Formats: sequence, structure tokens, C-alpha cells
Amino acid sequence: MSEGTELFTIGQLARRTGLSVRTIRFWSDVGVVPPADRSAGGYRLYDAEAVARLDLVRTLRELGLGLEVVREVLCRTTTVAQVAETHVLALDAEIRTLRLRRAVLSTVAKRGSTIEEALLMHKLARLSARERQQIVDDFVDRVFAGLDPAGPAAGVAAGMRQVNAELPDDPTPEQVDAWIELAELVGDEDFQQRVRRMAVAGQNAAQPGPAPDPGLVTEHAGRAVREGIEPASAQGRAVLDLLVAPETSQEERVRLVEQLETFTDARVERYWQLLGAINGRPSFPSAVPAFEWLIAALRASAAS
Repeated sequence: MSEGTELFTIGQLARRTGLSVRTIRFWSDVGVVPPADRSAGGYRLYDAEAVARLDLVRTLRELGLGLEVVREVLCRTTTVAQVAETHVLALDAEIRTLRLRRAVLSTVAKRGSTIEEALLMHKLARLSARERQQIVDDFVDRVFAGLDPAGPAAGVAAGMRQVNAELPDDPTPEQVDAWIELAELVGDEDFQQRVRRMAVAGQNAAQPGPAPDPGLVTEHAGRAVREGIEPASAQGRAVLDLLVAPETSQEERVRLVEQLETFTDARVERYWQLLGAINGRPSFPSAVPAFEWLIAALRASAAS
């Protein structure tokens, strides 16, 4: 250092940079802004380079870099570009976490959840994509275990696995709510047993006879539900005749009832609704009430 080099005390440096003496002293202690010299009394003295160095340290710290990383940048063991790239990834992860937290809190507020429910929802929402997918895969494996992989249940099993385990970067409260409800649903033993019975029934059933067209059931039986038409009434019988040929025998009507009861379940339909919500697909109205109406109308006609 030349004799003409201007030196500053820590107080002068603070006034020049707008930083506090305490901050400069701390950064100096950890080695990111070392003093250029010492006064006769042992006080630290800094040169003009320290002014520029302090400005750089302050900028890097405001960008969220730790002092150890700042030291590496200043020592040229890493570059600002490399550090920035790493921090962009870290910030992206933090933003996703904050968005997810916001969505969970919205769900908690909407549900009026207890502390225990809030903790469970937060835990479920924070699971990794792989962990979320594993919950669904474990459910499907339990339900369809031992069934013919080439049988009719195989297609249902494949469809049930098609959950978008990776929530969007900015999930809506509805998507988080749907995921949490889905996780609770597939973890319910009664639901697992119900789906298992449906899968086994579909696997073991003899060649089924003709069944009413689902679209027509939704149209005609759905209208009967909306209009409050009783299944056992004369009006109900007229609607039933649109779905099941009037000449259908009582034995065949009983078979149809058993078949429809086996494969009509509101919770199973809810599974598909939740799956659609998580994947951002438009919601679809429930068809279960229409099929339940049809079952009741068939029972009434078989008993008459």
C-alpha cells in the first residue's frame, strides 16, 4: 500500500456507505471485508477498495446469500452467476412452498378445521410428488391384488393410478382440498373394501346381460330425480320403460338391480371427481342419484 493511499476508520466507512458500524465490524470479523491496516492505537483502517467491497457484500446479502457464499464469491472460488443460478432454484422451491402453504390455509379456513385436521392437511400437502403418487399406488395395489392383470379390473386399476401427484406450482385451494380429501378417501378401510368388492365382482361375474345406457339413465332418471317423480309411481314406471324394455322379466330385473347396486357407489364416483379436480379438469355432475333412482324403480317393478 502506497503512502498516499487514503484510509478510513470504521466510523468514516459507515458514514460513506450508510451501513452501521456494528455491521461493518461483524463483516470484518468474519473476513469478507478485512481492514487494510491498523492505526497506532490498534484501530482498523480501511481503504477505498473496502468501500466497493462493502457495497458488493450488501448487494449479495440483500439477494439472500449467506456470508460463507459471499466469501466464496469475493475469493473467486465461485462466480456470481453460479450463485445466482443456485439461488433461483432455491427461491423457486420457497415460492412453491409459500403458495402451497397459502392454499392449505385457505382450505383450513374454509373447512373450519381443528388443529389436528390442520396439521394433517399440512402434512399431506407437503408430501413430495413421489410420496403422493405412492399413496395412490398403494391403495390400487391393495384393492386389485391377486386379480387377473388381463381382466376387466386391470383397466380400472390403471385409471385409478392416473392421479397428477405433482400439484401445480400455484395450486388453487380447490386442488389442495381435493388432494387432501383424496388422500383421506383412499386411506379409509371401508372405501378400500368397497372398491375391492366391486373389482372382484367385475372379475368373477358371468357374461353380463344388457344394461341400460348410462347416458339415457342420466337423462331420464336424472330428470325424474330433479322433478321429484317417485320410482314406484305410474310416472316412475313410464320413465323406467324408457330405460328398460317393458317386456323384461322379473328375473332379469332382479339381476339388473344386483348389477347396478354392485357398481353404483357415491364414494367411488367421488374418487373420479377428485381426480379430475387435482388434474384441473372440469367438474362433472354426480350420476349416482339417477342410478339410485333406477335401482329403486326396478325394485318396485320387480315386486309388482
